[in-house]
Amino acid sequence: MAKFVYRMQSLLDIQYQLESQAKMEFGRAQMRLNQEEDKLQVLIDRKAAYLEEGRRMRNDRLHIMDLKDNRNAMLIIDDMIETQRGQVALAQKAVDEARRRLQEVMQQRKMHEKLREKAFATFVREENAAEHKAVDELTSYTYGQRSKVKGEQQ
Repeated sequence: MAKFVYRMQSLLDIQYQLESQAKMEFGRAQMRLNQEEDKLQVLIDRKAAYLEEGRRMRNDRLHIMDLKDNRNAMLIIDDMIETQRGQVALAQKAVDEARRRLQEVMQQRKMHEKLREKAFATFVREENAAEHKAVDELTSYTYGQRSKVKGEQQ
């Protein structure tokens, strides 16, 4: 039996490489998103600590400067939280784009794999047909030789 050689194997190999790169890109984008979300959570936790500190200061003796500092810290942390939410949104957009690209590359790879499977099925059919033809020719030749030998014997 002949060996199957897919004509577009190099394209399929390139698709595998592109898919691998897209997976790595998606992983990096997801990792960045996780980092940005972690930063946001740290800021939110810090804000909660400032709120708790403000409550505690109101229950103790009132120190106007401490309360003003706490209020200023709260305003600053609110700005930082909003900025970080913007960073999270950008990171999420990058993840979505990387996911879209990965899906696109995976579809291309699957298409090439299906083409390869179809080419292999065609190859197998052609090989089977050629083998069948060779068997038929051998049978016809053998039958012809037997008929010739019988004809000479009579």
